[in-house]
Amino acid sequence: MEFSLLKMVLVALSTATTALLSYYGRAVFHDGIRPIMPEFIEGRMKRPELASISFGLSVGFIASVGIAFTLSTQLLNPWLLFLPTDILGVFATRAWLAALLGGTWGVAVVAGISVVHSALTVFPIDFIGALGELSSPVLAGFALFPILAITYQFGWKKGAFSAVIILLVRQMVELNWILPEDIHLLPEAGQLFVGTLLLALFALWKDRGKTSSEKGVHSIFEKRTRRILQGLPFFAVTGALIAAMANLGYFAGSEVSIFTLQKAYSAADPSHTQALIQQAALADFLRGIGFVPLIVTTALTTGVYGVVGLTFIFPIAYLAPNAVFAAIGGALMISLEVLILSKAGKALEKFPSLREASDSIRTAITQVMEIALLLGSTLAVVKMGEFTGFSIFVALYALNEVLGRPVVRLAASPLAAILTGLILNLLYLLQLFTPAAG
Repeated sequence: MEFSLLKMVLVALSTATTALLSYYGRAVFHDGIRPIMPEFIEGRMKRPELASISFGLSVGFIASVGIAFTLSTQLLNPWLLFLPTDILGVFATRAWLAALLGGTWGVAVVAGISVVHSALTVFPIDFIGALGELSSPVLAGFALFPILAITYQFGWKKGAFSAVIILLVRQMVELNWILPEDIHLLPEAGQLFVGTLLLALFALWKDRGKTSSEKGVHSIFEKRTRRILQGLPFFAVTGALIAAMANLGYFAGSEVSIFTLQKAYSAADPSHTQALIQQAALADFLRGIGFVPLIVTTALTTGVYGVVGLTFIFPIAYLAPNAVFAAIGGALMISLEVLILSKAGKALEKFPSLREASDSIRTAITQVMEIALLLGSTLAVVKMGEFTGFSIFVALYALNEVLGRPVVRLAASPLAAILTGLILNLLYLLQLFTPAAG
């Protein structure tokens, strides 16, 4: 992971602004902290208590998902950067202290991760290189989430029908039967588009002729939406900084894009790189759709937004021609989201099946990513140390399951793969393991 002064400056500024958003109670990254924030904002909870709760909810994700994903991909991620700024922002007693603590965390991450990664690359057994195998099943696996989401919400018959259509489209794209030869489209992109379209059509068909009976407490919504609007300048600056980082290849927005982006940045063929970046953008766009109802409804009821908004700044950032356009697009996108927040909430009331579809999407994405990362981690540890590596990996993964999953499954596989690499190197130094030749 190469050190860059520009990278350090952008990361430090982004962590400083997100810490300020947390300090003022305008936005946090952790979805579980957002519902608690009104207790602090309205004076029923003190800063130290909220900071303690924030730390308890976030530390596991920082240590597992945040660190494991960054070490395995060389890309920064929001769990590593913004969960700590949630904590630092509510811990700080002054705005300047929140900004200072947030900025210091950003500097520490960039410097620390660079040092750790450089140190790991000199190990006798190159497990950092082997971790590249993690991304192999992610692209194909994620593209199948619409089938699972449709089955969850509409039953196995529609799920089976969708599976046939989606896999048929995949093969037609693979064989180049649909698009002109000069247009490069990954088969997975075709799968995602058709699958998501089918999911939306099933939901709209189910909602036909229905009218919403939900009135909502709109006066409270409007009052709390005004709190978010007051932070609009901070949101715009934060959106611009995060989008610039993502465009420059320093940062990935989610678990569904980080491994695809790693693959894109290491690809030798520019056309393949561009196709993978487009795939990552599409993946984050579809993931964002799945999280819209959750983020919008919690924002309206709590008056606290997400530091990355509805996450649509990420696809804009990946596809922008340069960092300047990405920053402008990120600022405009998150500002627009804030401005139409109340209207988005009212629109969601009219389509209950679409709201339910978002729950199915989130569940399906989590499950396919868990499976894909488990398979990718298995490939990585076999490459590191064949069946010795596999045995160590299975023992670590099973131990996490038996102990009640102190590390969430999404992070358990990559973290177990990293630990397997460290153990294999230790065994090598003790002359208890010899890697296969070649």
